[in-house]
Amino acid sequence: MKITVAGENKEVTDGLTVAALIEQENVETPQYVTVSVNEEFIKSDTFETHALKEGDEVEFLYFMGGGAR
Repeated sequence: MKITVAGENKEVTDGLTVAALIEQENVETPQYVTVSVNEEFIKSDTFETHALKEGDEVEFLYFMGGGAR
């Protein structure tokens, strides 16, 4: 099936889970990544069970701290 990951079209296996995609994409520090599918945030405790569907758009987001001194 075809999905979009970070703006790039990808061919992946049917029923691929968010957790499997994170592994497949070699996401750095997966314990800190936030994932959105079709602009909706996915809870990290459902990564193992959330199956992606044809045409899904997936983004990996990292929230950074910081600011002025």
